[in-house]
Amino acid sequence: MSSVPSKPLKQMITFDVWDIIVLVFFFAAVLLTGFLAKGEDKESAADYLLSGRKVGLFLFVLTNVSTWYGGILGVGEFTYRYGIVSWFTQGFPYYVFAILFAIFFAKKIRESELYTIPDKLEKVYGRKTGLISAVIIFLLVTPAPYVLMIANLFVLIFDIPLLHAIVIGVLLSSVYLFKGGYKSDIYTDALEFFVMFAGFIIIFIVAQNDLGSWEFIKRNVPPAHLTLTGNTSITFVIVWFLIALWTFTDPGFHQRCYAAKNGKVAMYGLIISVFFWAAFDFLTTATGLYSRAALPDLENPIYAFPLLAEKLLSPGIKGIFYAALFATILSTLNSFLFLSATTFGRDFVFKLKRNSGEAALVKYTKYGLILTVLISIPLAYYVQSIIQLWYIIGSILIPGIILLILGAYYPEFKISEKYAVLELISGVFISFAWFFIREQIPEESGLKFIEPMIAGLAGALIIHLAGLRNKIKKRI
Repeated sequence: MSSVPSKPLKQMITFDVWDIIVLVFFFAAVLLTGFLAKGEDKESAADYLLSGRKVGLFLFVLTNVSTWYGGILGVGEFTYRYGIVSWFTQGFPYYVFAILFAIFFAKKIRESELYTIPDKLEKVYGRKTGLISAVIIFLLVTPAPYVLMIANLFVLIFDIPLLHAIVIGVLLSSVYLFKGGYKSDIYTDALEFFVMFAGFIIIFIVAQNDLGSWEFIKRNVPPAHLTLTGNTSITFVIVWFLIALWTFTDPGFHQRCYAAKNGKVAMYGLIISVFFWAAFDFLTTATGLYSRAALPDLENPIYAFPLLAEKLLSPGIKGIFYAALFATILSTLNSFLFLSATTFGRDFVFKLKRNSGEAALVKYTKYGLILTVLISIPLAYYVQSIIQLWYIIGSILIPGIILLILGAYYPEFKISEKYAVLELISGVFISFAWFFIREQIPEESGLKFIEPMIAGLAGALIIHLAGLRNKIKKRI
């Protein structure tokens, strides 16, 4: 959960003119890269939405890695509070599912020559399924949490009003997308990949030199911080592994596979990305542990990274680290803005207005970008607990869609349109209802440990199995 920094916290952060120069240079580089990466004047929908489906292995990996870490302040908080269980729940399961996605889905997605997840679901299960899934995807890719995170950093550094910070953050991450589309997205992500790695490599090296190596961490953090499960329950770990199923329904993964030059680029790009994720997770987890060891009494651990930088880094170098924090959030924010715009333009307006051409699709996507920006600003401003809400929405929405994606690419798991619509609605409804029912269950009851996502997945699985049984009966 993110909140506006308190005044005492702001007073703990000091910025030298060199830090400001570094940050200004970084933002200028992002904007310049975004505008220079614009497409042709008469570009097709595939050019604007997917960079012509010509993204090579190098750019595929850079954008895939950089867009995975938008909640960087949350990573610092999680590690500060719980230790390496942060990696075990937020890193390891995603490696496993990303590799499975690469092996079993990446090539099939690229070969389909489509644009979005709802495109595929409509083609396989029918129009109703496509439209309902579009609503789910639109909610899943809301960029508001990342708008709020980047705004909090602006407030922390420049001491400006939150609303001003939100507007600045949205503009910095979206203005170049209007002209350049997905090409601007991936080129700015590529730049931000190098910045985020540079910043965390620097603070890791400085922490080792100034504080000490593993022995310093071992002496100064609670013993449970250095175990895989920490003080958490096995149920807690299992739930986070289930949440990692998000990988299969992640619109960003599907978008990048659609945009890849070919199926091999999509598959190997995902597998290579896992190694870079592991490297970056090592840097962020180590930095979080150093923060816990060096700053044991933080009132708000969400600022574990910024306050460690304040303690260790000199002027100018600290600016590089803050640029890394901004880069990590920006790379995800601009991708979610564009995904949200694509969902609105392609999966709602374009499909409701039949017989529209490619030029109309590009226009509708640009309208979607404007709408997404206009929605994100008040949402981030008025619902400042939205990051927590985002996790809740994710666990509620994923159960309804995940098994249908499996059936969309593997015909033996495909069910009829009637069952698909029922599964979409029921998976979401059961998760949503159980979220409120669970609050009324006594703590000592075993039912209390059943998370909404587990309930939703169970309901979706029952309906999916019924749909498969019905399909077999019809064949017989």
